Amino acid sequence: MNAANVLLGAFQALLSILAAPLLLGWVDQCRAWFSNRRGAGVLQPYRVLRKLAHKDAVIAHNASALFRASPYVQFGAMCLAAAIIPIVSVTAPLAAAADTIALVGLFALARVFIALAGMDIGTAFGSLGARREMLVGFLSEPALLMVFFTASLICGSTLLPTIVDTLAHRELAIYPSLAFAGVAFTMVLLAENARIPIDNPATHLELTMIHEAMVLEYSARHLALIEWASALKLMNFSAIGLALFVPWGLTAASTGPRGLVVGIAATALKLAVTGAALAMIETASAKLRIFRAPEFLATAFLFAVLGLLVHQLLGS
Repeated sequence: MNAANVLLGAFQALLSILAAPLLLGWVDQCRAWFSNRRGAGVLQPYRVLRKLAHKDAVIAHNASALFRASPYVQFGAMCLAAAIIPIVSVTAPLAAAADTIALVGLFALARVFIALAGMDIGTAFGSLGARREMLVGFLSEPALLMVFFTASLICGSTLLPTIVDTLAHRELAIYPSLAFAGVAFTMVLLAENARIPIDNPATHLELTMIHEAMVLEYSARHLALIEWASALKLMNFSAIGLALFVPWGLTAASTGPRGLVVGIAATALKLAVTGAALAMIETASAKLRIFRAPEFLATAFLFAVLGLLVHQLLGS
């Protein structure tokens, strides 16, 4: 990999990390508009991060080193994932060193650490949220892997740049296998990012919490890192969806500054549409009971397997 590709890959990874709270703010603002509310603005997540960063952390006396390290591990895992996923350019810093299976492993690593941290203090709500989080992860990861396997079989590789480059140069058509995989991926995105109908990120009801129940004991810089990691996870999943199902518009190092500007503009437009669509889905949906979550994720797995079978049997 030459110097231009390294610089371009590092730039897009840094851009993804810095722009993640903006995407979260855009989704929340669209939800407010669809609910006939004014909203706090798209920059509200940055204000929250700044406020938390200037506070003093309060940590329980019985907290272990794992509780203190968990926010850093979560944020680091999401940053590594951002360095694997093409978002502006086909080139990514770690794309050649890690494939889609390693990417799922990074998401699992972050989930394990947040679940362990939720149980570390010994509170009832933390343990409750940790068990629910592991249940969701246990059901969503196989569906996500099936989505990746479908794209990998179509393109003959598990590396995201190769998959994106292959899909971007195929003729424009509706492929049933990718259509099934797209529906499954959308359902997994909602579950993995604690969005409605699986979880409500704005809830204050402890008995219905999943993600928020595990971070009730965090404050200040630790909570800021967790919130930033959550926003970055949403950005990573959105970038994966765009790379697999809307790969057009990604640039390369050889295109120069003009191509980079076009790639950033195309990505910004696609992310804006994705955020608005996500907000519309959440506004039109109701939160499911926790015992209905397995049915929701089993349906996602079924769609992903159907996509894989359609490709294997029909080649389309």
